[in-house]
Amino acid sequence: MLSRLAKRSIMSVSGSLKPKFDKVFGKVDELKPQFIETLGKAVAIPAVSGDESLRPMVVKKAHFLVEELQRLGFSDVQLKQLGTQPPPVEDQKLQLPPVVLSRYGNDPNKKTLLVYGHYDVQPAQLSDGWETEPFKLYVDEDKQLMRARGSTDDTGPLLCWLNVVQAHKESGVELPVNLITCFEGMEESGSIGLEGLIAEETDKYFKGVDAVCISDNYWLGTRKPVLTYGLRGCNYYQTTVEGPGADLHSGIFGGVIAEPMVDLFQVMNSLVDAKGKILIDGVNEMVAPLTEKESKLYDNIDFDVDDLNSASGSKTSFYDNPKDILMHRWRYPSLSLHGIEGAFSGQGAKTVIPAKVHGKFSIRTVPDMDSDKLNKLVSDHCDKAFKKLGSPNKCKTELIHDGNYWVSDPHNASFTAAAKATKVVYGVDPDFTREGGSIPITVSFQELLKTTVMLLPVGRGDDGAHSINEKLDISNFINGMKTMAAYLHFYAESPEK
Repeated sequence: MLSRLAKRSIMSVSGSLKPKFDKVFGKVDELKPQFIETLGKAVAIPAVSGDESLRPMVVKKAHFLVEELQRLGFSDVQLKQLGTQPPPVEDQKLQLPPVVLSRYGNDPNKKTLLVYGHYDVQPAQLSDGWETEPFKLYVDEDKQLMRARGSTDDTGPLLCWLNVVQAHKESGVELPVNLITCFEGMEESGSIGLEGLIAEETDKYFKGVDAVCISDNYWLGTRKPVLTYGLRGCNYYQTTVEGPGADLHSGIFGGVIAEPMVDLFQVMNSLVDAKGKILIDGVNEMVAPLTEKESKLYDNIDFDVDDLNSASGSKTSFYDNPKDILMHRWRYPSLSLHGIEGAFSGQGAKTVIPAKVHGKFSIRTVPDMDSDKLNKLVSDHCDKAFKKLGSPNKCKTELIHDGNYWVSDPHNASFTAAAKATKVVYGVDPDFTREGGSIPITVSFQELLKTTVMLLPVGRGDDGAHSINEKLDISNFINGMKTMAAYLHFYAESPEK
């Protein structure tokens, strides 16, 4: 499973690490069928946190993880309840999914690493365009990939951490650090409740954590591994327009009443233009100016337009050079329209005027954007755009959830250890990248635990997270575990924390 370059790299590992790597890596290869089988069981649970009707499935997946952790010998396994989910929700008594906490090792002479992952997933249906059932793991032997919702985001990478522990146990190699797991079930819905739990457990369950590692992102492209030191934030909004007391027949009321859907389209059309430019006054002015030093960081990253086209499955980019693409993906904000709730969306024809519709959109935030200020700018803009219509309907724009942007130091002990591990497994030095996606809780870990956070991706840039046919290459699954394992050993030996 190791490339020629990687074999050369592992041969150069000094001291006692090489025999340990040989044993652990060999055991990972040996256990591959079992690891794939376990992933299949996990992704079969449709843990869609954004669908209230599937909340029992999210909780079921939490219990599945508990059973796996106990089987592997983790101790102090706890399901931390987070209480009732705040509005807007249909079920006012809807309980948030529990956070799964556990420990492996408690040696005061070892460093303690907290690994974070999420077990909830995005919605998926075969009718969306999937080639196979989204909640049944499909192993494509010809293409050497696994396809299922959650395979790369984030069930696969989460299970990699458990598999690393199993590989150490069965190969007789002692785990070089103490591990604490923090697995949540609301990441795809804003990590509601997790920040409060981290604050509450800072001097309790999480006391003594030296570093945090998150595997919930992806390589920039498809060829070269990366380590990620920055993320955009995400503010998610909902604009609601309501008018009639009930849905109406367009043959009777069309042209007579103000239609909420028409109003909503006008408001959402005012947010962003066809070239992706945000049209809300004051938003772009908050962005930190590009310095010459920062600009040079983009010059030598291994990425090209073909990588973007491959990941998107199209040739629809606004930009034709890598630097522009990466800067607009990493260090500039973007506004995306996500959908309309409350309108007819089934097959066939239905001549109905919906009485109440919700428009969903989000803004990816970057340094130095202030979330509270942004929320006011968005709300004021939508109110102003609606007022211009002179409509008798009602319009309200509200924040659903937000998560701040994050930037770390790519030269600290954790990143250095991960870079060495990547070189051992893949035979190349990783690119250090930022990312356009958001992991809302990253900043909370860094600030509340007063420690370093690193993003160690497993999957590739074309994995299709949040999209149809989400996949994870088998080589990334296996080599991801090996990289995690080597990282633990290199980090344990580093003089810094």
